[in-house]
Amino acid sequence: MSKKLKVGIIGGGIGGVTLAAALSQRGIEAHMFERAAEFGEVGAGIQMTPNAVKVLKALGAAEALDKVGFLPEALVGRDWDDAEEKFRIPLKQDCPRLYGAEFYHVHRADLHQLLADRIGDTKVTFSTQCVGVSQDADKAVAHFADGSTFEADLIVGCDGVRSVVRHALFGDDDPKFTGHMCYRAVVPFDQKPDFVAPEASFWLGPHSHVVTYYVNGGKAVNIVAVHETDQWVEESWNALSTREELLGDFKGWHSNITRLFERVTEVYRWGLFDRDPMQGWSQGRITLLGDAAHPMLPFLSQGAAMAIEDAYVLAVALDGLPGQLDKALAQYQAERLPRTARVQLEARERGKTYHLSSKEEQARRDAEYREQQQKDPHAGGIKANWVYAYNATDFTPRP
Repeated sequence: MSKKLKVGIIGGGIGGVTLAAALSQRGIEAHMFERAAEFGEVGAGIQMTPNAVKVLKALGAAEALDKVGFLPEALVGRDWDDAEEKFRIPLKQDCPRLYGAEFYHVHRADLHQLLADRIGDTKVTFSTQCVGVSQDADKAVAHFADGSTFEADLIVGCDGVRSVVRHALFGDDDPKFTGHMCYRAVVPFDQKPDFVAPEASFWLGPHSHVVTYYVNGGKAVNIVAVHETDQWVEESWNALSTREELLGDFKGWHSNITRLFERVTEVYRWGLFDRDPMQGWSQGRITLLGDAAHPMLPFLSQGAAMAIEDAYVLAVALDGLPGQLDKALAQYQAERLPRTARVQLEARERGKTYHLSSKEEQARRDAEYREQQQKDPHAGGIKANWVYAYNATDFTPRP
């Protein structure tokens, strides 16, 4: 165990708190800097697939996750207007057997809290905006808007899709607007409604798709509704929209979708921007993690899961190679970059598959879904079995 290493974590989102928890578990000193005044997440759901749940269990969060999470019966693809079932991937019974962990739906704020509860002695400074980083042979330095600085052996940029740390290391990467915008909302229910199945439901339509699932232990339904648009939409978690706008963009969809959308009281919208995979994440004593390293479209539900995996692997590498920072960062990147690049690119392709508009293309896609369903439902549908099978806790650094 290395207790002499000092790590600076820029950003207190899911990736940052997971890294802090994994470092704390190994007795490695860390100091986190977060621009918000306190921990908190925008009210939205998140899918914790088995690959991420394996890490959460390794961090001792299994019981906490089970208290706040919801176990869906299956992941189901449906037609947008008549609800015809296109594929069904069993989850609740099959995931522990096939992948070694459960598939949970959880509120993002609940996930963030259970991770924040595990950061131990990690120091946290709120209301602090990082404006740049620098380094020399002996140290890395984070620079903040108030003129203060922080020195560490390693600085990790966990500061999201508009990462200041990434910009300082690699310059602008000119993210491209995809022509997709996404609505997010959470609808509470006293009792589970009969028009929302206890599943992860993927409703596939021309130029759009909708994903619905339960969060808060089954007390609320999360909505993710993606719609193609000719108008530029800002990349922001905090941009409010309206129920009327949501209903208007999904006019004519199945009554189950309409009934759910009619109960929305607060809805957010943001544009989806795409970036190509990077060739490398690290320079000297500074590296990247999560969305700062590999921002991805949400069509495989892996943004947070990849950050969680990154954080665990990085902590294991640092702990297993004390005094060998260069080697630890090289092995972290070698383990993580190929996987996250594949997820980035395949998520991009899923977005195209979900939104087919011509009857001929839809017929070919649906025929393939049916054929895959008969052979192996876990290899069909969204084709994410290879994502779920990965186990970050198997990573062992090489001497």
